[in-house]
Amino acid sequence: MPDRGEGAAGPSGRDGRPSRRVIALLIVFGVLAVLMIGFAMFAGLWTEWLWYRSVHYPSVFSTMAWTKIGLFLGFGLLMAGSVGSSMYLAHRLRPPLSAMSSEQRNLDRYRMGLAPYKAWVLLGISALVGIIAGGSAAARWRLWLLMAHATPFHTKDPQFHKDISFYTFDLPFYRFLLSFGFAVVILSLIAAAVVHYLYGGLQITSPGARATSAATGHLAVLLGLFVSLKAVAYWLDRYSLAVRSSGLRTTDSWTGLRYVDANAYLPAKTILFFIAAICALLFFTSLWRRTWSLPTIGFGLMVLSAILIGGLYPAIVQKFHVLPHEAAKEAPYIQKNIDATRAAYGLAKTDVTAYPGKPSATAAAAPAAGPSATGTAVAAGSTLRADAGSSASLGMLDPNVVSPTFQHFQRGSDYYQFPSTLDVDRDPGSGEPQDTVVGLRELNVKGIPKSNWINDHFTYTHGYGVVAAKGTEVTQDGGPDFTAQGLPAAADGSQQRIYFGEQTTQYSIVGGPTPEFDYTDKGREKTTSYDGKDGVSLRSPLTRAAYAVSFGEPKILSSSAIGKDSKILYNRTPKQRVAAVAPWLTIDGDPYPTVIGKKVVWVVDAYTTSNDYPYASRTTLGDTTADSQTDSQRSVVARQDQVNYIRNSVKATVDAYDGTVTLYQWDTQDPVLKTWMKAFPHTVRPKADIPADLLAHLRYPEDLFKVQRGMLATYHVTKAADFSGGKQAWTVPDDPAAKAGKAVPPYYMSLRMPGRTAKDFSLTSTFTAGGQKGLSAFMAVDADASGDDYGTIRLLQLPATPAVDGPASAQARITAGGGSAPRINDLKRAGPDATVEYGNLLTVPLDGGLLYVEPVYVRRTGVDYPMLTGVAAIYGDDITYQPTLSLALDHLFGASGGSTPAAGQPTAAPSASGSRKAPPAGTPSASGDPGLQQALADAQKAYDDGQVAMKKSDWDAYGDAQRRLGNALKRAQAAAPAARGSGTPGASQTPAKKG
Repeated sequence: MPDRGEGAAGPSGRDGRPSRRVIALLIVFGVLAVLMIGFAMFAGLWTEWLWYRSVHYPSVFSTMAWTKIGLFLGFGLLMAGSVGSSMYLAHRLRPPLSAMSSEQRNLDRYRMGLAPYKAWVLLGISALVGIIAGGSAAARWRLWLLMAHATPFHTKDPQFHKDISFYTFDLPFYRFLLSFGFAVVILSLIAAAVVHYLYGGLQITSPGARATSAATGHLAVLLGLFVSLKAVAYWLDRYSLAVRSSGLRTTDSWTGLRYVDANAYLPAKTILFFIAAICALLFFTSLWRRTWSLPTIGFGLMVLSAILIGGLYPAIVQKFHVLPHEAAKEAPYIQKNIDATRAAYGLAKTDVTAYPGKPSATAAAAPAAGPSATGTAVAAGSTLRADAGSSASLGMLDPNVVSPTFQHFQRGSDYYQFPSTLDVDRDPGSGEPQDTVVGLRELNVKGIPKSNWINDHFTYTHGYGVVAAKGTEVTQDGGPDFTAQGLPAAADGSQQRIYFGEQTTQYSIVGGPTPEFDYTDKGREKTTSYDGKDGVSLRSPLTRAAYAVSFGEPKILSSSAIGKDSKILYNRTPKQRVAAVAPWLTIDGDPYPTVIGKKVVWVVDAYTTSNDYPYASRTTLGDTTADSQTDSQRSVVARQDQVNYIRNSVKATVDAYDGTVTLYQWDTQDPVLKTWMKAFPHTVRPKADIPADLLAHLRYPEDLFKVQRGMLATYHVTKAADFSGGKQAWTVPDDPAAKAGKAVPPYYMSLRMPGRTAKDFSLTSTFTAGGQKGLSAFMAVDADASGDDYGTIRLLQLPATPAVDGPASAQARITAGGGSAPRINDLKRAGPDATVEYGNLLTVPLDGGLLYVEPVYVRRTGVDYPMLTGVAAIYGDDITYQPTLSLALDHLFGASGGSTPAAGQPTAAPSASGSRKAPPAGTPSASGDPGLQQALADAQKAYDDGQVAMKKSDWDAYGDAQRRLGNALKRAQAAAPAARGSGTPGASQTPAKKG
């Protein structure tokens, strides 16, 4: 009978080793873990391939995959082979261990323990460093493709006279090769030293010879390779000076060679190159001399030279030769920096014009013209009023403010939503293009009733419909004047379903047996089934399993709601899709929707960038493109955040129904785009393929404008003498209507710049003097892609003295002084929950001065959406606040026609502050025409009733008064031409529409 210890069952055998059962279980679990990890990796790659194939860009996936595989294998094998060979050679060169020292005897137990596994250790270490190195190299696939397909710029840098492509395409990859070479040599050196020490070739504490001759030769060669690479680094450092960022005493941002770089660092790098090359030769001679004396001396001299020649000498030159005469010494290099920066950011052809910023004497007198005004003043007022109406299409519907209003009037259901910031587009129409505010009714996942997996991913899959409103006009009660609205939104057969949008971030499974909710029409629910081209088929069980793993949702594999025709849609935002099919582009933060033919498409602007343009100063895209309206949804998708070269090289479209992505070449001269088109052939279509109806909706991109605006704040000067000292620097003003202290956003509007004969669709902004509120410049770029002057930047530069009010000063006058403040304060006191919101403060150059116009909105008590209540306007020293834009301009400049009020009609009496008090109706003067007199009387009554209703917070009565006011103004307009035709003096024309 066995004793208890012998017969006890347990997980271990009698000798303490694991039992066979435990070993078998460990093997099973290990195999399962490997299979699970392997399938997860396979699922990721397989689903990614299926997605690229579904969007018809499989070549993008294959090019990236094969490039990464090639770099991984090539550099991984190089690293593994180098380190493994160094270890193997060190082991082969080990000395005999017959006469071991005490140090070696202590290491003997490690050698004995390692002996059975030497080959596995060698392979394991080599494989590990090879995988790490291969992964690092694969991540540099962009550098390889740029270098392999480099396209010349046909422009040379001013210092070394090399083509710009050397710096943007070749030098970055050479720097990577150099850093990789250093890693190979250092790891090989460490591995060799460890093996030599372990097997006696290298001794640390023992007396006598510290290293065998074999070990000395081996390590000397590796050190010689290290110093050789250092010599190459010194040589490449010479060219890197052209793209190195540093600082001057007069500016923190600087790229390129300075005086000390060209006259101290550059010669020093050349000298150090030769010293390092000689030092490397000394290490290689140790193969024959078997001594460390000469290499050690040479290495010490190289280090000392690096300190003296590479560090101390340039510091002395900078301190005693440059700083006493910095402006003169640095001037040639500053000029190179200015020229390169303006070229790299597309600023070389900026049109700069001096602009007074103050109204001319005649224009200044015109607003004050009253009944006794001279003919000259009346004529001036007439001209200014006409110019104010024709110089710009002023937006009364601010896309940054009115999204809640769209939401209230046009959302339809809780499961639809509009973006928090709407977009600006142009409706070509049959005549002059109309600036419009556009939003798509997208799916709101949070509003889905009875949220569950089926409803979230099968039933509620898309939004529906385009909603658009006139940007320059509003209704009589201050709401949007919609030009496209309702559900269903179109009766012309156009596709209005929105499967791909800015807020559509979750996956949907469509085309199966589960009907998809479409919209509600007269209380009846309409359903549909997706039949677009995009989407990955889920017919195969393997594909379903792969997506179940990728999305972490087992139901995808087992659900009966998925049929043989089901497809899965994901990567559904326009920016996601363009970034995926063109991973070499930087994506603008503000895609915008438009209707092309019978399709709704998203237009996405994309950029090619570089961080290695010689002499061009750098900027950070995330910071430069941020303003008061930037959020996570509207932020730029940057391939590299810091850049010093940018071009809007690609215009992309994404079909809102089937997700089709189309890339169009836009900048036909950009070498960076040409290089990527070589690397990814047949992905970008030529510019000539852009349809004419799409071209009419393309515009200048906001993020590029912001980058150029940020650079022009410093680089508007073209001469080094003006640049040095920083006195000419401007700043982008903060948004005066925002509390966050962030930059004012640029605004799209149709604008006639001074010297132009017609309005151009433009993107505009302003500059202020550094740290001051005075306006320094007004910037506008022609944003109409179909125009001949597209992309032309025009700067109106204002004098430093006398100071011209900037946006902050203008906003302060509107909210705290002048004729507008009392009425705005009345709005604020109109109810306990009423809030005043200010729209975009628009700036318009007008007759030598600047016209500021700002729409004012009110969220009334009991409602959560803003409505336009009035318009504030400033011109020179005059300020007004009126119910409509037309009345505000009439008040500033006199009613259209320049006539004066007749007896008995309201006049604009100057206030104590010098600005005129608003005439209650702000309408043209009466005459003997009874119809005109009655219309003006009704307008006066409606205006008074509106003011009383506003103070009582009776918003229904206020809206009724506004409607009556609008009707009265229309009747006055109709009667005024008849009065003028009958020879009645003093009659004038009143605009028909509000806004």
